[in-house]
Amino acid sequence: MLDYLVLYNSQSGNTKSVAAAIFSALPEGSRDLIDIDSGKPIPEASTYFIGFCVHRGSCCIEVSDLLSSLENKNIALFGTCGMGRSAEYYSLIEKNVSAWINSSCRYLGCYICQGKMPMQVRQKYENMRTSENAPQVDGFIRNFDCAMTHPDREDLKKAQEFALSCIFHASCV
Repeated sequence: MLDYLVLYNSQSGNTKSVAAAIFSALPEGSRDLIDIDSGKPIPEASTYFIGFCVHRGSCCIEVSDLLSSLENKNIALFGTCGMGRSAEYYSLIEKNVSAWINSSCRYLGCYICQGKMPMQVRQKYENMRTSENAPQVDGFIRNFDCAMTHPDREDLKKAQEFALSCIFHASCV
């Protein structure tokens, strides 16, 4: 059994970058990093770091199924989200995703940062802009433009700090 397993689902590469940063912060030795969609068997571990990209305020079915299947483990969540920098929205995402964690597991917390979105999203915003919704759509476009540089070096550093704090909390059993 591994001490640490970093599992992630990443469609744009954002969550994969955060997963790699978390993995690099973990003690060398008994650890692994696996893309949930790779088809590789998922080994057993004491502590799981499970990453997801946000869709409509939650995670994909593969991540929710994985979370509900684990029993008696330490679980830490991390994710990336195009709409960003809203503590309230990030808390809602955490609540929605952590609800899938089996009650026998010990929840260690969640780290979410902004991530870039495909250019089609910006084009969608531009196409839906009208004189009535211009202020709201302009806000979406500003958010999109800001997200293009994320996850950045600071986001990845915070992910590593999150991982280290989870390791500390997991050891305080």
